[in-house]
Amino acid sequence: MHLAYPAVLAALLFAIGVYGVLARRNAILVLMSVELMLNAVNLNLVAFDVWLRDTLHAGQALTLFTIAIAAAEIGIGLAIVLMVHRNKGTSDIDRLRDTAEPPQPWDTEAEDGPTTDDTPTGEKAEATA
Repeated sequence: MHLAYPAVLAALLFAIGVYGVLARRNAILVLMSVELMLNAVNLNLVAFDVWLRDTLHAGQALTLFTIAIAAAEIGIGLAIVLMVHRNKGTSDIDRLRDTAEPPQPWDTEAEDGPTTDDTPTGEKAEATA
């Protein structure tokens, strides 16, 4: 078997996965695209293991490790998506921007440059006046 066939197939799977991560807005579809990318990596690992005729079968061992990581990632990712969907009512990534913490007044930079201490700008002005 030529190495080019599984390598081209893995490259196509990886490209479809990257497109899915960048273009999709649904969190479930993004997780499925990440899984597709991991499967492309697994295909490359097994193909190169067969091509190199490795006696230790390191490619297959790394593939099993990658499958275990992917299973853990899907379990945790689906749990997070289900909790967010239960709380917010949607799994649309663009609508979940309000889950971030709001900026604090001392985190913003002043007009003359960044502040180095954690005190708010108003308290600093009162202390010097």
